[in-house]
Amino acid sequence: MGASHRPVPALLTALAIAVTAFTSGPAAIAGEEGGEQSAGDPFYCGERRLGTWFYCDPARRAPKDKPVSPPVPAAEQLAAVRSTLDELKARAILDPSEENVVAYVRFQREQLDRASTFSDVWQRAIWQHPDMDYTLQRPVSTLGKRTWIDNRKADRDAVLTRLGERYGLFYFYAQSCAACDVAGPILRSVADSHRLTVMAVSMDGGPSKDFPNYLVDSGQRERMGIPGKETPALVLFDTVTKRTIPVGYGILSADEIMDRIFTLTNMTVGSDF
Repeated sequence: MGASHRPVPALLTALAIAVTAFTSGPAAIAGEEGGEQSAGDPFYCGERRLGTWFYCDPARRAPKDKPVSPPVPAAEQLAAVRSTLDELKARAILDPSEENVVAYVRFQREQLDRASTFSDVWQRAIWQHPDMDYTLQRPVSTLGKRTWIDNRKADRDAVLTRLGERYGLFYFYAQSCAACDVAGPILRSVADSHRLTVMAVSMDGGPSKDFPNYLVDSGQRERMGIPGKETPALVLFDTVTKRTIPVGYGILSADEIMDRIFTLTNMTVGSDF
């Protein structure tokens, strides 16, 4: 009987070894292979590797979002380009090595290409958006400019022909004024061609061969609000509003006189540009 009890310690030892192998073997193997199982039932998590749904995997942290840098304003980018160009230019001038000169020329070329692209897109946009095309108001082509000038002259002549119904002209001159000898005949021709009434006012009392029915200034110019004593001086007078409108001083050509009168009496400020 004594011999029958001898295998017991050996059996216990074998069972202990088996339990240890069963407990740590698969889990250890799974840990080595998967590298992520560190908790959970050894059978389900280690041997069968059922993963997250059986709470075998450690909690996974959501990746942190990298901070997004705010965009650099376009004005700052453009200022940086200018600064870089100035720096490369200065470096090439102060130290004109081949490397510095080439660096400056290359960078400058890049900016010229960028400017050319901008100019090209600008032009195409103007072609396709007539509301932004200023040449429709003021043509720049030879044919378009000629047509615009002809139409403008026709409108101007029509307005000036009716101008005498409301407006008159004051012509301030002096017998001793050499410029008045040139300006007088020009104004006479404009007045005759458009039936304008001109009142000549002598600043020194001398006569005018172009306007024999003249007046001598006795304070009229000052009361009209026309400063100074410059001659020749041409002033419009509105008989409706009793307002004086200086047209110009010095020698003016016939076209200049007519254009100025047309603009001052028929065009609102800012509409002709």
